[in-house]
Amino acid sequence: MLYKEAGVDLDRLSLIKKFIKKEAKKTKTPFVLSDIGLFGSLFELKGYKKPVLVGSVDGVGTKILIAKEMNKHQGIGQDIVNHCVNDILTIGAKPLFFLDYIAFSELNEKVIKEVITGIRKACKKNHLALVGGELAQMPDFYPQGIYDLVGFIIGVCEKEDIIDGKKIKEGDILLGLPSSGLHTNGYSLVRRIFKKYNIKINGLKRTLGDELLIPHKSYLKDIFPYLKEIKGIAHITGGGFYENIKRILPKGISVIIKKNSWQIPKIFKIIQEYGKIPDKEMYRVFNMGIGMVLIVNKNSRIIEEIKNCKIIGETIKGDFGVRII
Repeated sequence: MLYKEAGVDLDRLSLIKKFIKKEAKKTKTPFVLSDIGLFGSLFELKGYKKPVLVGSVDGVGTKILIAKEMNKHQGIGQDIVNHCVNDILTIGAKPLFFLDYIAFSELNEKVIKEVITGIRKACKKNHLALVGGELAQMPDFYPQGIYDLVGFIIGVCEKEDIIDGKKIKEGDILLGLPSSGLHTNGYSLVRRIFKKYNIKINGLKRTLGDELLIPHKSYLKDIFPYLKEIKGIAHITGGGFYENIKRILPKGISVIIKKNSWQIPKIFKIIQEYGKIPDKEMYRVFNMGIGMVLIVNKNSRIIEEIKNCKIIGETIKGDFGVRII
């Protein structure tokens, strides 16, 4: 028996890997010392006095199932890169290189290429190198046409510039940066509410599916020039406002968020209405139009200089974490 008869087509995988190698070369930076193909990837670190490496890993989740229904996958590749970039940005890290993991049982080659193209585009935009990854075909493990996507990122910051929230104090303000949509969270709940996606809903400029597939936004260009002035950064992902902001607060400090301080995008109102979801659950699951929260001094120049940011709350004494009013 041949491996192909067991469900693994080595020749087909080899051709796809050649495409991935070609796409990865387009993201190469001067610090990358190896091409894809070795058992490990080489990256030279230069220009730092006391460098601290910052790593993170994440997945896209069930947003992939909506991409399958809509037959649009390039945004999924952008999702995974931008999500990972934002995660390490909360520590103050500049992204260096990225690796991906794509697993499936049986999947159209076009889908894989779309995902990789999205990854490549996002890597280029974030100035980080795609240095490797894994393409795993596992017969009978996933349903036909379904894949899993995971991203691994490494970044760097100077030890003295790490953002850990320890400098946050009473009287600081919270700045909210607008999201592009749901980003990569809340899709399991959305899929319980809606069964069809290629439909028009009053109030949306595009189909429901296209609205839900808008790629996760990267905040690197918005935030990176101001990192030294920021006391804390929360990426509003799984757990919404309550869990993610609480993670960066020092003991004895809590926050009050005013939900009427920004305009909530229509898509979240539609989800809440159709799903009959309580207010608190919405802010616990979704980003509600705020993808990143910065905590800064109340007189910070960032308030005027970062485009489209909104003052959404303030820090006070207390240990209750996050209160939304």
